[in-house]
Amino acid sequence: MKKFIFSSAFLLIIAGQLFAQKLPNKKAVLRVLKSTNTYFMDKWPDPGKSIITNKERPSNLWTRAVYYEGLMALYQINPDRKYYDYAVEWGEKHKWGLRDGVKTRDADNQACGQTYIDLYNIDKKPERVKDIKTSMDLMVKSGKVDDWTWIDALQMGMPVFAKLGKLYNDNSYYDYMYKMYLHSKNVQGGGLYNAKDGLWWRDKDFVPPYKEPNGEDCYWSRGNGWVVAAFVRVLETMPKDAIGYDEYLKTYHEMIKALVPLQRADGFWNVSLHDPNHFGGKETSGTALFVYGMAWGVNQGILDKATYLPIITKAWNGMTKDAVQKNGFLGFTQGTGKEPKDGQPVTYTSKPDFEDYGLGCFLLAGAEVYKLKK
Repeated sequence: MKKFIFSSAFLLIIAGQLFAQKLPNKKAVLRVLKSTNTYFMDKWPDPGKSIITNKERPSNLWTRAVYYEGLMALYQINPDRKYYDYAVEWGEKHKWGLRDGVKTRDADNQACGQTYIDLYNIDKKPERVKDIKTSMDLMVKSGKVDDWTWIDALQMGMPVFAKLGKLYNDNSYYDYMYKMYLHSKNVQGGGLYNAKDGLWWRDKDFVPPYKEPNGEDCYWSRGNGWVVAAFVRVLETMPKDAIGYDEYLKTYHEMIKALVPLQRADGFWNVSLHDPNHFGGKETSGTALFVYGMAWGVNQGILDKATYLPIITKAWNGMTKDAVQKNGFLGFTQGTGKEPKDGQPVTYTSKPDFEDYGLGCFLLAGAEVYKLKK
């Protein structure tokens, strides 16, 4: 009898764990995406309004651009006209321009072009792509390839080149993007990618001999999340025979594999991927970007579903349970910065200096999780 009771209790525990790790249905996933997005749209009814933190910035900067990437992903799975109108109004209020003008070489300023191009593909009004095309054409014409000195730039800039390459059927955008990418990977700071660990140093300041307090290399969660997102957005856009495609896919797989053993028991990833005690704890933005990359891979059939679905499910359930507040606000989001100590403390109630990019990452992740539920 004791043996039977023990066995039954054990089975109940296992069953409970399996139930806890079940992926929510499509309706539940969409509900949480709409809730978090409604919170933001209600807070920012005017998409052209400047953002004021330590100083005033126009709302076509990179943080808001990432939000609109997420909004367009939400619009793809739930084509609500108000999402489209909100994105169009954002573009119109900035006259479809870039922060610092078309001569900017800063990928942070060019990130808005991703959504401008997406909106052009819906309604082909030439003003929507005029400035972003001019800016990227000036980059190509210059021949200078060393602008992406920090890995966040890969997500901000690479998808713009890929989208223009597809839109104009012009391989020169793929070629130039690849040259810039290789410089960041292999040359900048001695090379920002560590193939041994399958992860990236954020910029030259973190290349060894820099170490975390525990003696490990410093791999910032969200920074590596940006690279994962860059690969997703480029691979889903460019043709498979374009230059760079095989390299992006190979490094994507290396990164995804490296991230698996680093996941926390609660589903999140720490801000410092190799030092869980250096400002360790739940963090939403990096976690969401990793979920985005993994769920996309499963949806594309390039990641094994049996292997990665439990990892995705644990992370998604962790975020929706522990980070999403009843009013739609996202907790545990690290503020802007470049390393684990920045934007601290990261808590359930702490508000980052910018609330937009964290939501953008979450919407990108959720849209792919939604597609997992056939």
